[in-house]
Amino acid sequence: MKRYLTLGIKAALTLAFLAAGGAKLAGAEVMVQTFDAVGLGQWLRYVTGAIEIGGVILLWVPGLIGFGAGLLTATMAGAVLAHFLILGPSAVPALVLGTLSAYIAWTNREDIPVFGLALNLQLNTNLNLASETPSRGRVY
Repeated sequence: MKRYLTLGIKAALTLAFLAAGGAKLAGAEVMVQTFDAVGLGQWLRYVTGAIEIGGVILLWVPGLIGFGAGLLTATMAGAVLAHFLILGPSAVPALVLGTLSAYIAWTNREDIPVFGLALNLQLNTNLNLASETPSRGRVY
């Protein structure tokens, strides 16, 4: 059941971010106006669109799913802040997409370099401790 839920969420994220990222890269008027209101220039629209499209691609690459979802989560965190601090209208779509992306990132956290490293270190530590057997020569 969890597998189908995750697959459905990834499909929904793919559709949403392909549409949003494509609109940003294509220069849709609403996106141009939104990024004008943010005031950091149109370069941010292109970067955000590229991250969204790239994140969607990574959602379907084994071993990079968590990393792609992490990129999308971070992008949506920025969108939520932009809505709360500058743009004003509802941040609910960004919150929903960010939450769904965070779920996928969490379920694939071994793909995220920092989390994956921590998990590997913890696993190796646990395995090493479990494999050590007390001997007469060791002092504990």
